[in-house]
Amino acid sequence: MNFEKTTKPSLLKMKEKRKQIFLLLFLFVGLNGSCQTLDLETCLKMADTANLTLKNARLEVSSTEAQIKAYKASLLPKVTYTGDYRYYPMIPGQLFPAEFSGGKEGTYTVVQFGVPYNFGNTVQLNQTIYNPLLNSGLNSLKVNQKIVELQSKLTSQGTQYQVYQTFFNLQAITKQLNFVESNLTNTDKLITNINALVSQKMMLSIEADKLNVNRLNLVNQQQKLTSTKNQLEYLLKILVGLDVDASVTLVTDGLIEKSIIIDKSDSHNTELDIINAQKELNSLEKSGIKMGYLPIFSFYAAYNYSYNIRPETNFSKGISFGMIGVRIDWTLFDGFEKHNKAKVNRIQADKLNNQLELIDQQLAMATDNAKKQVEIQINSLMISKEQLKLSENIYNQMEISFKEGVVSSNDMIKAENDLNQAQTNVISSYVQLRQAELDFLKSTGNLK
Repeated sequence: MNFEKTTKPSLLKMKEKRKQIFLLLFLFVGLNGSCQTLDLETCLKMADTANLTLKNARLEVSSTEAQIKAYKASLLPKVTYTGDYRYYPMIPGQLFPAEFSGGKEGTYTVVQFGVPYNFGNTVQLNQTIYNPLLNSGLNSLKVNQKIVELQSKLTSQGTQYQVYQTFFNLQAITKQLNFVESNLTNTDKLITNINALVSQKMMLSIEADKLNVNRLNLVNQQQKLTSTKNQLEYLLKILVGLDVDASVTLVTDGLIEKSIIIDKSDSHNTELDIINAQKELNSLEKSGIKMGYLPIFSFYAAYNYSYNIRPETNFSKGISFGMIGVRIDWTLFDGFEKHNKAKVNRIQADKLNNQLELIDQQLAMATDNAKKQVEIQINSLMISKEQLKLSENIYNQMEISFKEGVVSSNDMIKAENDLNQAQTNVISSYVQLRQAELDFLKSTGNLK
């Protein structure tokens, strides 16, 4: 009996501990599952499928495709039905010479035509036989579809550019924060050591105050960087279609001097493609203006069945009516409307030619500048990293000398500030290199 009394509480405790362990494991897995780790490629893929701006661009493409289908449908025969059901409480009349019915010459009598009830049903067919503007309009819609698709592609490249920029800036901010936090840790250790020396009256308290001032600067820098990081994370979530409350971490991008220069012969800029497509559309518009001088031929046919009733005499009669015809519509003089439209078209063509030449020059200049900047920033990053190594060595040596009392706090603070500046230079060179690479890819149309 005593054995059972002692073992049951222990079993209950073990079960409770197991429950707690399982609950902690569940929470741990849940928290890890809710935090997504993203690399650059994943961010780009997510943006491609979930970004709202890109979704709207693709909807615009679908809308243009639907417009072409609607235009083609307008070329098919049109069959319409009209039902006209009338009751005349007062049958309309018309004046008629009385002499035709034996009346006095020069007088008129009112003659009523029709019956009180009339039920009319008409079926009509219309088909365009020849309209010189139809093919021109369809071709213009197809070219416009090409323009919309190119604009969608340009929007996609712009979104990718934003994702690249935000991702690299987040990388830089994270690395800068790591540097600042490391510097804070080292400063706190120094302050602790100095406080111990001050308490032993081996050092003046002003030395600790100097380091505390430097520490406050680091804390202020840390807070600003954290705020900027939060803003960039918020922007990245919007760009890739994540919930703004989702937790994300980024795969670390190394501070490496890589080059993504691509042979300029492979360049294919979307902006130039759009201008060329607009020139094609302008040419079709010019042809359409000329076609407007030609006549339009169309065929039509109609069938009508009218049923007439006069209740008071029990009269009823159905009357059928049918016809076919060909109609010609030809504007012989339009008040110089097409003449002036042609002038506007020529001006627009000149503007497109100038715009094409200007964009081509701007892209060539942007490509050349970006290529040079890539080479400059590669060297700049290499130099900055070398400076950082030297600054770290100086700081470490200065820290040892300071603890030994060989150098003053002013020398220590200067070494710390130099280290901080070297770290900032590395981050700045990294960001500028990635920016130059992005600008080069964008100018050559190879941003993917």
